[in-house]
Amino acid sequence: MVRAQCTVYILTNRGNTVLYTGVTSDLERRLYDHLKKTRPNSFTARYNLHKLVYIEYFNSMADAIAREKQIKAGSRKKKVVLIELENPEWLDLSPSLLGFDQG
Repeated sequence: MVRAQCTVYILTNRGNTVLYTGVTSDLERRLYDHLKKTRPNSFTARYNLHKLVYIEYFNSMADAIAREKQIKAGSRKKKVVLIELENPEWLDLSPSLLGFDQG
């Protein structure tokens, strides 16, 4: 289990066609919300975004929000480069990181 800290993350769908950048102070809870579609009308629920492909940690929420805005302002190409630097195979990081089954 990951202890609560400020995290910027990128989710995608099974085909890696849609990207979502988010920020949270509780990554495990937030991923659970995305996976279980606790907000059924949200962007992530509509596009089935629950594959965690990028994570960046920060000591302060202000720094995390600034980074989230920077990533969101970038092109898809820049996001893909960012993801592929850390996760070239676009593996779902959530099972190994958080220790839960996505079934």
